[in-house]
Amino acid sequence: MMLIASVVVVLILLALSGIRIIDQYERGIVLTLGSYTRTLSPGLNFVIPIFERVIKVDIRITTSDIPQQEVITKDNVPVGINAVVYFQVTKPEDAVLKIQDYTYAVTQYAQTALRDVIGGVELDSLLVERQKIADEIKKIVDIETTDWGVDVTAIKIQDIELPADMKRAMAKQAEAERERRATIIRSQGELAASENLKKAMEQMASSGAISIRTLQTIEATTANPASTVVFALPIEVMEGLKKLTGK
Repeated sequence: MMLIASVVVVLILLALSGIRIIDQYERGIVLTLGSYTRTLSPGLNFVIPIFERVIKVDIRITTSDIPQQEVITKDNVPVGINAVVYFQVTKPEDAVLKIQDYTYAVTQYAQTALRDVIGGVELDSLLVERQKIADEIKKIVDIETTDWGVDVTAIKIQDIELPADMKRAMAKQAEAERERRATIIRSQGELAASENLKKAMEQMASSGAISIRTLQTIEATTANPASTVVFALPIEVMEGLKKLTGK
């Protein structure tokens, strides 16, 4: 009886050891005597103890930093660039069976592609078209990683480190550009003011405009009984009076 009880206990323990729980964000790759047989879905699963082994694979989007790379651009400018790569396992069995460490492999391949692409563009393009260049790197990496069961969702260039002397030159250039724009704005304002002043002087120089201003002044003055009445005569009238009086 003791022997039977012992056997039963061993069988129960073996059965319990075959239980595998796979989380929602995981898949389980089952190797039976070293050969791939199936992929376990999320939930409670059973495998044959001793004969079957389960390798869990995370299928969530993963990030990996690309350390700063010293790269020479097409126009021979040394720059330091670091980036981050986003990828996701789409075929867990390929990620386990075709590549030893897919995370390391993706990072290394992205690093190589970054150096190749950056080396083929000029500095101005790198600074202006950063996302376009990152997308080009992604396409190159994605072609290779597809065979590994990995999909590269995005690559982002984070920092571009320029030489110190180039930073100073760019700062001076930016300051000169700001000063140039400020000078243009001031010149435009002065030109507009001078044009308005010229128009006003032309209008005031006409006899009609002077007469109208004179009548407006007389009307405003006589409207108040307590005001002293001042007769403002146009210059033309004054010249006529001088001729009549001979003075």
